[in-house]
Amino acid sequence: MAAYDAICFDLDSTLCEPSRDAGTLLERTFARAGIDQFCTPAELRAAVPSLPTVETDREFYEHLFAEVASRANVDPGVSSSLANRYLELRDPTAVQFKPGAEAALEHARDRGGVGLITNGGRETQTKKLRALDIEDAFDVRVFTEPSAGIYPKPDTAPFERALSSLEAGPDRTVHVGDSLHADVAGANAMGIDSAWIDTGHGQSADHEPTYELASLETFDRIV
Repeated sequence: MAAYDAICFDLDSTLCEPSRDAGTLLERTFARAGIDQFCTPAELRAAVPSLPTVETDREFYEHLFAEVASRANVDPGVSSSLANRYLELRDPTAVQFKPGAEAALEHARDRGGVGLITNGGRETQTKKLRALDIEDAFDVRVFTEPSAGIYPKPDTAPFERALSSLEAGPDRTVHVGDSLHADVAGANAMGIDSAWIDTGHGQSADHEPTYELASLETFDRIV
């Protein structure tokens, strides 16, 4: 167990998850768009690291569906309609805590400054925080804002912003997240310890975390 001055968390698939079934949402998206379904939720997740940096949720999903369409040998031009239908159907407030998340946040707050570093826009992610009643649970919240120079993880900018606000050094900070590509690689680049939550999505093992957790239920064993 280590002592840290600052503890930072990712949001999606780390502290929370959708309370609606991802497969059902995707099926309804394709049905409403009148397009034969050519991908699964897992294939959407796998395409995320290949996407360019964008400013809005709509741009993100348009690029996401275009990328997956290309991989499935489908005309990427369907992406605009799919992005529109997806955004019509999704509900950012339909989220629930991941196992152990509430206790992990309380545990962290007793031991140092607490930050949120999320690869999501302020508006959408704030709706999730409010739905979970944890908007005020963090000493600093860092959202993706390319226009302000805050690019998505693994870029170091969001980590730098969080550490500056928390007045913490990299060697006294740990970042907790579910993505080896974004959370662990970004933390490693900053010299920050990382706690990776293995969600079973079969990610590449190119980046080695400091700690591996099956869930946040065992978070108190490392901090």
